[in-house]
Amino acid sequence: MRLPLMALLAKGPAHGYELKTALEKLFGAAYPQPNIGQIYVTLARLEKSGLIRGEDVTQSGRPNKRIYELTDAGQEAVAAWFDEPSSEPRVRDEFFMKLALAPATGLADQVSLINKQRRHYLNLMRAMSRLAAGEDRDNTIAQLLIEGATLHLQADLDWLERCQEELE
Repeated sequence: MRLPLMALLAKGPAHGYELKTALEKLFGAAYPQPNIGQIYVTLARLEKSGLIRGEDVTQSGRPNKRIYELTDAGQEAVAAWFDEPSSEPRVRDEFFMKLALAPATGLADQVSLINKQRRHYLNLMRAMSRLAAGEDRDNTIAQLLIEGATLHLQADLDWLERCQEELE
């Protein structure tokens, strides 16, 4: 959460609720709704670490709001984040651990595990299809997020087929 918030602050100063709204607008329903409490906790931590700075702004008839902006160190952190490739291959996949350990335990059958996982992925794909149909077609980022999740699910289904071929 911290780096996406900082990336939003690279556009300009904002308060916590504006950042929450910006995340929701950018990702649409495809991304879990950010928790405003988590956003404010994250902003406080970022400020304490010197990556952002906040300034209280007086509002008439309303409580003061705190506007945040990136510091130079924050700008460098966001630039470094964009410069790094994202995540590694999923070698610590929980399902694969179950599949690998099942024969030794005698508590689960590998093919049954594969079939159960396949049903789960198919249900997720149907959910992605419903999400795509309900999402604003003009929100390219949300549509791409849904498409990416769907393609990952299809790859997982293909991999399950490969596992079943090898293990039967």
